[in-house]
Amino acid sequence: MSFQWLQQRIQEEKDRRRRESITLERLPGALEELHGILKDCIDSYKSVFPQETIESVLLPSRIKVTVRESEELRAAQVRKVEVIIAPELPGFRVDRGDQAIPIELGLLGNDRLYYRDLERDRYLNMEDLTRRILDPLLFPKLRE
Repeated sequence: MSFQWLQQRIQEEKDRRRRESITLERLPGALEELHGILKDCIDSYKSVFPQETIESVLLPSRIKVTVRESEELRAAQVRKVEVIIAPELPGFRVDRGDQAIPIELGLLGNDRLYYRDLERDRYLNMEDLTRRILDPLLFPKLRE
């Protein structure tokens, strides 16, 4: 005996698994693309604040961004953020040491990726995503 609801659910699950598989395959490329965009943001920041040392490194499963304030300030403060591939979401985890923000990636109908901040339950465009990653790192004394 075959029920219509069962066949629909089976098809929905097949579609979900296909989308998830495609998303997982695209995670490394999405991380690489995000790194390029973050580097552009960092270059803009460094053009205004050249005394600060900012390093951005792309590794196989993560991006590491480190900010060291100028030695003139004598505080020698170091701030870090890592964007790590999180296949269990699937997506990224933005890790600041004391806080980890889950960012889900998914597939839109036109084969483009979407980003969703699971902590705030909000969809993000690239401007929102880069701000969520870099704003507390580059501007720790400014409020959101």
